[in-house]
Amino acid sequence: MQTNVELVRRLEQLTPETKPLWGRMSVSQMLKHCQKPIEVAEGKMNVSGGIMGFLFGKMAKKSFLKNPEFKKNLPTVPGFQILDEPDYTTEWDTLVGLVTKFREKGPAVIANKKHPFFGVMTDEEWGILNYKHLDHHLKQFGV
Repeated sequence: MQTNVELVRRLEQLTPETKPLWGRMSVSQMLKHCQKPIEVAEGKMNVSGGIMGFLFGKMAKKSFLKNPEFKKNLPTVPGFQILDEPDYTTEWDTLVGLVTKFREKGPAVIANKKHPFFGVMTDEEWGILNYKHLDHHLKQFGV
């Protein structure tokens, strides 16, 4: 619960002019991109893990959960790529709303128990994965 409060506090430090320390996404693109894994957990977005997920997903899940941080410049799922320039305020409000909903409702928001790449995941694993993803991108933007 406290981690969600901390994430919102860090999100509050962003502005439409915040520049990345690495990578090519704008801050608005990052805000929209970070909504996608949460939407997958909520069962609102479907993506395919493909043959690579079938072959390597369980092993990769252990690595992602064990390592303290995501590596920089990892490839992303095509459905998570944001190619347009979304409205900063809209995307900020939406992402803060998703993070807040996780804090208020807890694991009840996780409708999808099977990650498209990593396979079956517990509520705790979903929480860890989503936290690490958002933390990674907040660090990308210096907050």
